[in-house]
Amino acid sequence: MRVVVDTNVIVSALLKPGSVPDHALAAIWEHATVLYDRRVADEYRDVLARPKLRAIDRGRADALIATLRERGVDLGEVPAWTGAMTDEDDRVFVEVALAGRADAIVTGNLRDYPTGLGFEVLPPATLLARLGRP
Repeated sequence: MRVVVDTNVIVSALLKPGSVPDHALAAIWEHATVLYDRRVADEYRDVLARPKLRAIDRGRADALIATLRERGVDLGEVPAWTGAMTDEDDRVFVEVALAGRADAIVTGNLRDYPTGLGFEVLPPATLLARLGRP
């Protein structure tokens, strides 16, 4: 399974060890391929460095970025997609999903994403169920 992971899943997983997003992220690393580009990696880094998220363990955040680089697939430059978006900040995830022929975007904000583009938009709990995880 090829997935793109929305930043909100990353933040939730790091803020709440043992939560559904945390378990989903672990399952993703074990059973899926994470697709990203420079913009996604930069967003992860920038968001995780925000002062309001200082409760996140820096070691875990740094390890996540390192894992992304080691085990994820950097698609390089991806084509722009000009379709309508509810939240423009999420356009990058759609563009990466389309360019990488992702099976799914994993997010906590389902309504922010368009449908019918050839990939699913799944919450972390649904992804866990699909991967056969509790």
